[in-house]
Amino acid sequence: MSEATDAPTPAETPEAAETANPHAEIVRRLASAMLRTAVWPGVATVAIGAIVATVLFGVPGLIGALVGGVVAFASSLLTIWLMRFTGGMNPHFVMVAALGGYIGKMIVLLVVMTLLGGIDAIHRESLAFTMLATVMVWAGAEVVAFKRTKIPTIVPGN
Repeated sequence: MSEATDAPTPAETPEAAETANPHAEIVRRLASAMLRTAVWPGVATVAIGAIVATVLFGVPGLIGALVGGVVAFASSLLTIWLMRFTGGMNPHFVMVAALGGYIGKMIVLLVVMTLLGGIDAIHRESLAFTMLATVMVWAGAEVVAFKRTKIPTIVPGN
């Protein structure tokens, strides 16, 4: 704050600090590219899983595949949110958050599989295979997006 006025100078506002951080801008741009690239392959994977599970196992297969797809989609979207949320932080903390987010997602997926496994209306294998396929396709699409953005992994000046 300057002494003449109580209004913050542009360099002191949080928005200016966010835009001045090149790492935050790069991480958020990468998160957007990953989201755009992964959404449609993820939707297609859930749809294919639902169709195959319905043909093979009927309504329980359909329900299992849809639940598995929704859970996988949610966990994948959590990764994008985590990238956006931690993008402006110290790059070392971003790596800690990413690893913690990954471990947290795996625990949540395991708990969901365990809790939903005993429900007769849900075919467990349809849930598992659709969830696995969706997570793998989404991760592959994120890799493709990362390669296409041509964003350097080391930002000079930081």
